Amino acid sequence: MPEKILVVDDEISLQETLAYNLTREGYQVEVAGDGNQALHLARTSKPDLVILDVMLPGLDGFEVCRILRQEANIPVLMLTARDDEIDRVVGLEVGADDYLAKPFSMRELIARVKALLRRVRLIREDIVTEKQEAEQPKIIAFDNLVIDLTRREVKLDGKVLPLKPKEYELLLFMGQQKGRLLTRELILERVWGWGFVGDSRTVDVHIRWLREKIEPNPEMPQRIITVRGAGYRFEG
Repeated sequence: MPEKILVVDDEISLQETLAYNLTREGYQVEVAGDGNQALHLARTSKPDLVILDVMLPGLDGFEVCRILRQEANIPVLMLTARDDEIDRVVGLEVGADDYLAKPFSMRELIARVKALLRRVRLIREDIVTEKQEAEQPKIIAFDNLVIDLTRREVKLDGKVLPLKPKEYELLLFMGQQKGRLLTRELILERVWGWGFVGDSRTVDVHIRWLREKIEPNPEMPQRIITVRGAGYRFEG
């Protein structure tokens, strides 16, 4: 289901331009021309992101943002016609997640939107993962390979393997996703974190190290399978 974006601006031409470009990017878009309408749509439609102009008739953008922050945790990208440091500070103080001064390029706005939505997705995934981890058993076994979550150790044929912290976290993540295709980008996000500065070769290196420790023949892996051009799959 496409993510929903609420565009709040009293300038009709900008409303239409933003709605057109965001729709082209695959988002579902709703528009509002004033603060009260924005609050009504935010409450009823529950958008995934609000693009909010500061200068609005009735309730201004700062007040709308403040009320939204009291009622929900929707990311807010504020727009202003002035590149004023005071406006920027006030916007962030009332709870805006990002701030963009007019005039702006559509490419930059789309990039900001994608970054905010990606951050929200990762936070939601973290919450789901934490809940799943809390519900999971403290020992995960794959024949002679056993992951002990309580002791943070891995045993192969009853012997503790000398895994580095990231090797353990990588094996645990892959073990919890047994049978699923895992792209390098997903592995980087889940094991190293979305703020990690590096590239996919980091994943390949750690996979090679893991294979040397858990595979009978690392050159012909049976547990961590390479899916050419896509990523890896853990078979247990």
